[in-house]
Amino acid sequence: MKILGLCEELWSAQSGAAKTNLRDLAREAGEDDEAALIGYLDGGYEILSFMGSVNDLLGSDERILGGDNILTDGEWMWRGDLWFYVDTYHVSLPDEFLQKVRSRNYVMPEVSREDRLAVYEEVRHIL
Repeated sequence: MKILGLCEELWSAQSGAAKTNLRDLAREAGEDDEAALIGYLDGGYEILSFMGSVNDLLGSDERILGGDNILTDGEWMWRGDLWFYVDTYHVSLPDEFLQKVRSRNYVMPEVSREDRLAVYEEVRHIL
């Protein structure tokens, strides 16, 4: 399973070596299709849910409801607050992910219950 937004602030060291930090991914402007990308992120299958909210790690006073939740599309997994960072700070996403989402016309693929359970088991071992 590939981790989207693998930044030192968002994921524990158990999930792998973070290649960057969140602030380094922030940009002045987003992708032309940023709204569709945010919709895709928000429409992922929820694998793990936590009650509560998290602080914006880049400094605003915003709190993000469900920010610690983990979502998936069956190939990638990401935190529930990733949409916020894409929307607010235009955080860049990997080209591999962007190409896949665009090839799907921003439609979340069907992910079977068995595949979602497999992702859950993987997530349990890295959190």
